[in-house]
Amino acid sequence: MFDQIAQSVAYQKLNLDSPVTVTVKRLDQIHPQISGNKFFKLKYNFLKAQQQGLNKVLTFGGAYSNHIAATAYAAHLFGFKSIGIIRGEELAISPLNSTLATAQQFGMQLHFVSREQYRQKDRPEYITELKKQFPDYFLIPEGGTNPLAIQGCKEILTAEDRKNYDVICCGVGTGGTIAGIIEASTAHQSILGFSALKGDFLRRDIQQWTSKKNWQMTDAYCCGGYAKTTPELLHFMQSFEAEYNIPLEQVYTAKMMIGVFDLIEQNYFPKDTRILVIHTGGLQGRLPRQDQS
Repeated sequence: MFDQIAQSVAYQKLNLDSPVTVTVKRLDQIHPQISGNKFFKLKYNFLKAQQQGLNKVLTFGGAYSNHIAATAYAAHLFGFKSIGIIRGEELAISPLNSTLATAQQFGMQLHFVSREQYRQKDRPEYITELKKQFPDYFLIPEGGTNPLAIQGCKEILTAEDRKNYDVICCGVGTGGTIAGIIEASTAHQSILGFSALKGDFLRRDIQQWTSKKNWQMTDAYCCGGYAKTTPELLHFMQSFEAEYNIPLEQVYTAKMMIGVFDLIEQNYFPKDTRILVIHTGGLQGRLPRQDQS
């Protein structure tokens, strides 16, 4: 199903004046719509739904969710119906942004709920109510993170990646992607996550998915919180893209990359460290060029 549409993934080494080497694994090139980590997170969820004889998926997300956009397209492509529970009931009477408009274009039924109601998304009683309202669906959690997503994200690292790199860096949202990478890593490797959210709660979430200890996470580059930006971050995005011709987005990949560059400047990594940076895609949510100035 998913593997039949995947395009080859490129590796791009950055030309740095540094005693360490940095290579970017371009997961953003896997597929135009189901790109980056979303490809791996959704793969086994859709296969499981298919095995259970279900043709409808239901999931959760915010107004600019990469997960919502990718799920809508995957459902459209593979002949599923899709339902998106969207945070923010006020959005129901507002013009749809590009993310939600795209999801709707691919057939996703958008159901807007209040933020208070959205916080109930993991409670069994709320799930029961959703099943009454939308029967016979396969549930994919917010961000796609569940055991099936972890299984998929373990495939992000190849045998060559495990052999050729000492440190693996990636952005962190719900923790599923980094958990899969940690599980797939070898004992000699160190996994470094750059949180897009402020706070230590993600560390506890990740610990639910892996017992390995070869990882760390920082929120020092989250720019104040989820989807928040700073002039410094936007300037970095422009400079990086001009220098390396690699597009970034401001929610995950730019924050990760500015963190990697800052740590290199601080001599955080030992000499000759081979760093692999995972580009997790999400480019549908990037700011227009004029908003980056």
